[in-house]
Amino acid sequence: MTTVERTRRQTDGGPSLGILAVVFTALFLGGIVVSTAMAGGATFPSPFGSAAEILAYFQDHQDAVHVSAFLQFGAAVPLAIYTATASARLRNLGIRAPGATIALAGGLLAAAMLALSAMFSWTLSRPEVLTEPAVVRALQDLAFASGGAGHVVFLGLLVAGIAVPGLLAGLLPRAMAFAGLAIAVVAELSHLALLVPDTAILLPVARFTALAWLIATGFLLPRTRTNRAGARRNRTTASMAEEGAA
Repeated sequence: MTTVERTRRQTDGGPSLGILAVVFTALFLGGIVVSTAMAGGATFPSPFGSAAEILAYFQDHQDAVHVSAFLQFGAAVPLAIYTATASARLRNLGIRAPGATIALAGGLLAAAMLALSAMFSWTLSRPEVLTEPAVVRALQDLAFASGGAGHVVFLGLLVAGIAVPGLLAGLLPRAMAFAGLAIAVVAELSHLALLVPDTAILLPVARFTALAWLIATGFLLPRTRTNRAGARRNRTTASMAEEGAA
């Protein structure tokens, strides 16, 4: 491989991670905001609520559920692209540790879980299904399990897979990398919601902090290590010059 080819390969970082994260977040939050507005302020019911309340919500707000599922499924697409791009960029940056693979596996599973949850929600918008309370309750539980704990836990793996090599290789500011590790820990603990309902508060905490972190990291993660290395050399040269002058 020639020097030109090697340089071209190293600088081919793919689409902007920051923009992908913004699109993913906008679609996901849009599904929440639009469906809530269409439902007159009513929010997607908790699976820990009464069966009557859950059934009433889906029977009264079929259009809101339909739109929410559509946007949620759409959000899974940029998340999958973000994941593939981030994993490839880490490898182009010289990361050979498991972090890049962990990020790839976690992100793709998170996207798959989000898409699966959207499909369950879309099914809940079908009038034929709403005549069977037991089926509605089962689909609601599946939508929560996949889009809640299932999605967030694997989203945490994506964050951890980027944060660890970002810290060890100096690709991210230390504060940002440590924040990612903290978010990943909360995300992994959020699966306790499947066992202890009171811990379900960890799900939105981990989810929304992870979204913000992925956006910030998308704009901070470099495409090459050349600029960082050059910056370090410049700082070293400047420091030596100052010492010589002294």
